[in-house]
Amino acid sequence: MARPPLTEEELVARYGPHLNEAPPGGWDAGLDTDREVKTHCCFCGQQCGIVLKVKDDEVVGFEPWYDFPFNEGKLCPKGVKRYLQNAHPDRLLDPLERDAAHPDGFRKVSCDHALDRTAAEVRRVQERYGPDAFAMLSGVSLDNEKSYLVGKFARLGLGTANLDYNGRLCMVSAGAANKKALGIDRASNPWSDIPLAEVVFIIGANVAECAPITTSYVWRARDNGAKLIVADPRVTPLARTADLFLGLRPGTDSALLGAMLHVLVERDLLDHGFIEAHTAGFEAAAEAVRDHTPRWAEQVTGVPAARIEQAAEWWGTSRTGMLLHARGIEHHTKGVENVLACINLGLATGKYGKPGCGVSTITGQGNGQGGREHGHKCDQLPGNRSIEVPEHREYIASVWGCEVDEIPGKGITAEEIVESIHEGEIKGLLSICFNPVVSLPDTAFTKEALDKLEFYAVIDFFLSETAFHADLVLPGCLHEEDEGTSTTVEGRVVKLNPSKAPPGNARLDWEILCDLARRLGKGHYFPYANAGQIFDELRVASKGGSADYYGITWERVERELGVFWPCPTEGHPGTPRLFEGGKFYTEDGRGHFQPVRYRPPAEVVDDEYPVWLTTGRVVSQYLSGTQTRRIAPLVAQYPEPLCEVHPRLADQLGVGDGDVVRVSSRRGSMTLSAKVTSTIRPDTVFIPYHWAGPRAANQLTNRALDPVSKIPEYKVCAVRVERVGPAARATVDQRDLGVGEGGGP
Repeated sequence: MARPPLTEEELVARYGPHLNEAPPGGWDAGLDTDREVKTHCCFCGQQCGIVLKVKDDEVVGFEPWYDFPFNEGKLCPKGVKRYLQNAHPDRLLDPLERDAAHPDGFRKVSCDHALDRTAAEVRRVQERYGPDAFAMLSGVSLDNEKSYLVGKFARLGLGTANLDYNGRLCMVSAGAANKKALGIDRASNPWSDIPLAEVVFIIGANVAECAPITTSYVWRARDNGAKLIVADPRVTPLARTADLFLGLRPGTDSALLGAMLHVLVERDLLDHGFIEAHTAGFEAAAEAVRDHTPRWAEQVTGVPAARIEQAAEWWGTSRTGMLLHARGIEHHTKGVENVLACINLGLATGKYGKPGCGVSTITGQGNGQGGREHGHKCDQLPGNRSIEVPEHREYIASVWGCEVDEIPGKGITAEEIVESIHEGEIKGLLSICFNPVVSLPDTAFTKEALDKLEFYAVIDFFLSETAFHADLVLPGCLHEEDEGTSTTVEGRVVKLNPSKAPPGNARLDWEILCDLARRLGKGHYFPYANAGQIFDELRVASKGGSADYYGITWERVERELGVFWPCPTEGHPGTPRLFEGGKFYTEDGRGHFQPVRYRPPAEVVDDEYPVWLTTGRVVSQYLSGTQTRRIAPLVAQYPEPLCEVHPRLADQLGVGDGDVVRVSSRRGSMTLSAKVTSTIRPDTVFIPYHWAGPRAANQLTNRALDPVSKIPEYKVCAVRVERVGPAARATVDQRDLGVGEGGGP
């Protein structure tokens, strides 16, 4: 059923020379387009503004949207090429049902048959095993309206507690830390504050490749005289220009951050007035790092003590400063502690609530901010309310028109759902916008779980690697085919506008869920005629919550080019900068220091597995690659995963640049080409995670979870690296083409 992506030559032949460069008349030169649609990129949390060019109900090109304030027309390679997925031959046009007798393993069925069977299987599983035996997994590349709808559908349509989302693999460590210390889960500042900072400290964030437009804000800060500090196991592109680089071992971030706080305390580089007036818990946090000296931290992290002291000195003496972090410190069994350690540095120096001062997470997924606010987390109700707080449950029940007891309690997290399937407790699953076969750690374990399900249905627009394991696949919609809102890395709610209709028998995702709810006898809870009605209900459901969207309307969003939440009334201007006046969103209005002591990762190197592995992204690919691995120019830019190896380690292993190596962990092994580079630590290798099958980095990664956020420890595990042979000897098996079961294109 799945076919290989078109080659770049085939795409150029199909779409013309505008594919690769801007000819003299614009990106659509020579094309008589029908209309232009202002919307936002479907990749990453920056949600850059873009103008899509449409002809004959197909997106055929783009123009920069210079007026949108965040990116001002700038786009990364993914944004430039995103429109090429629009008419891809892999696009799902009909529902598919598993059929072992069919050559492709699936046969086409009608929409009615697919929905009828799904509803029947839900009833069968729940009648036999109980309501929580059927689970749902969702994703935060969905817009706000769908994120809200999924939460309501799982609770009232399916009646299950077991709902979670792929943001569990992304921002939940930051979210848990932010709510614990600050009372709210959002970036503290608009990105326009970055150029106002005298120091920009970036830790665990490969900004130039994962959030490229953010780089321009850092450059503006540098132009204004700011010092740039970067902490990472790799000398990432932005780190190559840093004033101070801290090349720490994977998994030692809290040791570095704790040592910096130690220096701030020892040298009295503290804002005592801010600490006294606006914070709580400083003494306990300071006591926790009393023995975290720079000399001790040097032994743990591998970063020279003098560099740690310099970083603390710059951070503590600057009048303004921005600390930006991302998955590099969050994908750990102590990810929450790592983020709390960052927050401690901000609170200790009073760098909150003022222009150019803040500590913020760089959101990774398309709607990673809004998608974690409105109810498709296992413990969450809309408005970032807790499903365990009676008052929160009562309010949402009043909005939904149901009894409080109809709303299930707290469920289990994404990785725990997979483990529960393995244990035979969950028997049925529905997923949307989630590719766990590629995204979850320990790939073999995930595949085994999916194959144990009695029934599995997937909503997607391509036949992902995960969909190969499904009993039914329902064709959903692309980003540009529906209307809605998304919330950017800054907390700015923006408008997504449709540029075309779904092709064939593909349907809007929200329509599929509402039709399924009707078949389950719960249609009265889902009376929506359009996505705007869902958003209006979301506004009411969020009212009074920490993520308050009540004052935000579609009309305002378009007129004002985005509105920052919280925004409690239609007359409220929105809140670009949080914590102004030193007021936090905690019960006592104070920012809460948290004591953080270093502890090692769940798995450490030893004689059998002596090398650290860390994983991450590359600039031309996105998440599990379901979309970007179908866009030929992006594939051409980085066609397959490479294993980055330092020259010193390469010499020890007898590995040359381009040689094939085998990387093995306690969970699996993979073969791939080595990239010998001095931009990584000699004790560490790096593999990007966007590929599937034998090329999947998550064959190696560890399922160990943060005890609070339940995020897996993607960023550190122990591996063994061996040379297999020169590149010329690599076989098709060793360099998987990405086609077939478990390794779709």
